[in-house]
This record gives sequence, C-alpha cells and structure tokens, in this order.
Amino acid sequence: MDDIERRLIELGITLPALTPARGNFALYARHGKTIYLSGKGAPLRELDHPAEKVGAQISVAQAQGYAREVAIYLLAVMKEALGGFEHLGQLVKVFGMVNAAPDFARHTEVINGASDLFVDVLGDKGVHARSAIGVGSLPRGFAVEIEAIVEQA
Repeated sequence: MDDIERRLIELGITLPALTPARGNFALYARHGKTIYLSGKGAPLRELDHPAEKVGAQISVAQAQGYAREVAIYLLAVMKEALGGFEHLGQLVKVFGMVNAAPDFARHTEVINGASDLFVDVLGDKGVHARSAIGVGSLPRGFAVEIEAIVEQA
C-alpha cells in the first residue's frame, strides 16, 4: 500500500466509483505525461429546481464542503488516469469555479475546500498552482466546479 492510499484510509475517505461523462468528452485526457482532468461539479441538482448561489442561499462552509466532495471525486479520476497513485508526479494546477451571488468575493475560501483536501491526501505532491473565479451559472446548477492538471512521474 502506498502512502497516498494509507493517507486516504487514515482520513476515512473512500474514493467513489467513476461515472460516465455527461456528454461527448472524456473524464480525462493525456498529453505525454500531463493529464487533464475534466471539470466535476457538486452538488448534483435536479434541472427543474432553481440554482442556488454561494453567498446567497449557500454558505461559504457549505460550498467548501462541495469543493472537498469534488476533490475526492477528482482523486478517483486521477488514480484511474495514472494507473495508481504510485505514478503521481505532481498535482500541477487546479481551476475552481464558484456559482456565486453577484457581490460574493470569497471564491478562494470556497476552493480551499479542494486545495486543502489535495494537500492533506497527497502531501507535497498535492501543492499546486490555482485559480478560483466566480461565475453567473454552472451546469446543472452546481455550486462549484473544479478541474485539474496532473503530471505523471
């Protein structure tokens, strides 16, 4: 068992099963040793319900939880794409989008829910560059959507 798998167990995290992409795209794409993980959003909502906005109906703490949930899913994608965590070189970049109220300004705090999880699980290999932005809407009314770039060892 490698250190990352051990750390997941210590943190009580079980990686979820991967679900097929909802469209004509892949969960990840590889170019040499660089792997691009497609965006994943949370929480899953019914399309006939109005989207809730972070900073209005959704608190920063709730949105951080959603970002953490997305990061756990992206770890599962990463593991499959790499063929196991022992092949991880570095988590290079994280791009987080927050479905925010117009006056919301705490986007970085929301995406910290993912960044903190990545570092907790991956250690130094989880330290990454990052962007966090607010958007007017996200697919399926997600509160957050996150994508990542990973380098294979």
